[in-house]
Amino acid sequence: MPGITLAFVVAAALAVFVIAAVTVGREAHRLDAVAPRSVYIPEEALEFVAEYLPPETQARLRPDELEQLLTWHMRWLHAKGLQPSNVVDRRQDITTPVVVGDDTVAAYLLGEAERHGVQILDDVDVVNVVDAHLAYFDAIGAVGPRATDPDVAGSGPISS
Repeated sequence: MPGITLAFVVAAALAVFVIAAVTVGREAHRLDAVAPRSVYIPEEALEFVAEYLPPETQARLRPDELEQLLTWHMRWLHAKGLQPSNVVDRRQDITTPVVVGDDTVAAYLLGEAERHGVQILDDVDVVNVVDAHLAYFDAIGAVGPRATDPDVAGSGPISS
């Protein structure tokens, strides 16, 4: 009788281990196919960008102007398909790298500022804001690696 009990305990332990291993393996495979979650917190982004900016740009931009530039940048990213509306457990399905060029974004932001009557004293400030905002995206893991193709090298990060 003790031999049967021991065999039953070993069989039960082995069954529990197999069930746990299959469940963990399945979830690990599922999570590997899902894009990592990057959470953009507007207040945190504003603080990060404000601290990241060079002192000259910090002196020229008011906090409300900086916040407006960040909002327009996010709208531009959404228009380019880089800010999807539904990202919960979204599969990594980007097949073509999307290159974000600093000059294109800066030109868009300058146009939006002019259209909304926001006085930007120096174009360099907008470029600094874009660089700082992209650094925030990098810090939260929302962008991919820098472009390595010589045709696009230096154009900015590739979205992931």
